[in-house]
Amino acid sequence: MKQILTKTALAILAASVPFAASAQDIQGRWINPKGNVIVRVGPCGDAFCGTVIKASPHAQESARAGGTPHLIGTQILSDLRPSGDGTFKGQVFDPKRNIRAPATIRIESDNAITVKGCAIAGMLLCKEQRWTRVG
Repeated sequence: MKQILTKTALAILAASVPFAASAQDIQGRWINPKGNVIVRVGPCGDAFCGTVIKASPHAQESARAGGTPHLIGTQILSDLRPSGDGTFKGQVFDPKRNIRAPATIRIESDNAITVKGCAIAGMLLCKEQRWTRVG
């Protein structure tokens, strides 16, 4: 009986390791390529989300012009779930255009992720950015 419990515990642990490793890689503070927005990614219910924690005056003005009155505090990544091979699928919000779209986040390294969102049936009007980790 003890051997069965040990094997079961090891199987559960082995199954949870990839998620834990992926979750650690995506969590943190990330800066966009222009260096004008910082997003904190962390647990959000049973998924992950990303919220703007810092934005330049220009980025805030662009968001206001697009219909997002307060960029700081806006959740721009939501419902991110691991989909294998270092990728996460979820939703992205573009405050400059006031558009929500399917998103794919790919972990490139410990310090870089690629964020891709495609509006219109998840295939057209795609935008991709490489974000870097902020210490």
